[in-house]
Amino acid sequence: MDSEGVGAAGMSPDSRIQVGTRLRHARLTLGARLKDVAEAANCSESLLSKLENNKIRPSLNMLSRICDALNLTIGQLFETPDAEETVVVREDARVVVELGTGADTGVRMERLIPYSKGHLLQSSVHVIAPGGSSDGLVSHDGEEVGYVLAGTIELILADRTYRVGAGDSFIYRSELPHGYRNVGEGEARILFVNTPPTF
Repeated sequence: MDSEGVGAAGMSPDSRIQVGTRLRHARLTLGARLKDVAEAANCSESLLSKLENNKIRPSLNMLSRICDALNLTIGQLFETPDAEETVVVREDARVVVELGTGADTGVRMERLIPYSKGHLLQSSVHVIAPGGSSDGLVSHDGEEVGYVLAGTIELILADRTYRVGAGDSFIYRSELPHGYRNVGEGEARILFVNTPPTF
């Protein structure tokens, strides 16, 4: 994760979320042991410890499993106190969450609607490096729509797979296990909107 200068897409380092720090805080607030959360998320204590210390980044699938173990949505993990009053979110102030193994193979989530209990919608742009993916399937309550801004992805819905390119859109119930993979040679960008805010 970038620690100096302006990162990808003009994002300032201050807008980039330290996922591990938030996970550790959520676990400690809950009073849960590292071992308990690791077992519930089906990962090793060592892996969870590295995540909490920001030594590695979780995949989207892993982050979803850890949040489930902490009884949180991904949105709740990144809530900010003043989000309800926010009307305009400037590009350089957008909350950015880096996921995956690295800048060349991972996923960057750029939050369009601030994380807040007061919103009925959640929306973000997922920027997926070539070969990057959600690393498995996730599911949560609600319904979501996606619009591919750039690139070509493979959309996985339970046991079905769809090839989706720039300009295409898709919609599904979020309870259906879903995920994606960038099958193109360049970066893929997907605009997601889901309701209620359960992700």
